[in-house]
Amino acid sequence: MSRKMTILNQLKENYVFAVVRGKSVEEALIISKKCVAGGIKNIELTYTTPNAAQAIRTFVEKNTDVEVVVGAGTVLDSATANEAILAGAQFIVSPHFDAKISVVCNRYAIPYLPGCGSVTEMVTAMESGADVVKLFPGGLFGANFIKDVHGPLPFAEMMPSGGVSIDNIDQWMAAGAWAVGVGGALTQDVATAGYGSVEAIAKRFIDKVNESK
Repeated sequence: MSRKMTILNQLKENYVFAVVRGKSVEEALIISKKCVAGGIKNIELTYTTPNAAQAIRTFVEKNTDVEVVVGAGTVLDSATANEAILAGAQFIVSPHFDAKISVVCNRYAIPYLPGCGSVTEMVTAMESGADVVKLFPGGLFGANFIKDVHGPLPFAEMMPSGGVSIDNIDQWMAAGAWAVGVGGALTQDVATAGYGSVEAIAKRFIDKVNESK
């Protein structure tokens, strides 16, 4: 099996992506560690984090869980994608589709999950080699959008990101979501309850996924 397919299979098995936006490398690493402790094993370290490449490199070096897949999010151009991959990122996520990012990811056999908001964008991304597209912002469309797209494009794999919650994750799963991305919901209680709350919320998401399978 190719490197790219091996990574995609593990991402799908893990199902939930933690979209990590830290104010520093240290905070990003703490949040990521708590997500893994809670059972979320797809870690998307975003480039809104200062020195994101360092965060990726450090997390990859310290991680000992073979099921954990570490990638980069909010990648806006091909140079950033290249930097992230060299730092150890195993997948690349962007809020938009960029053909040049796709070229870099294909070169290194790394999955690219571009953000798409229309059937036209999805088809363009798929033609460039994207096996999965990020439905973004997911909350704007709702779970039924996946069912609607699967009418003309039954083979399109979609991962909603943005607007996914513990209350609606089962709806996304029932609609046929390939995986889901969760961001702010994981850190919503940090200010009042500390970083331990991230682990507790992550566990609730994973428990809900397991219940809904």
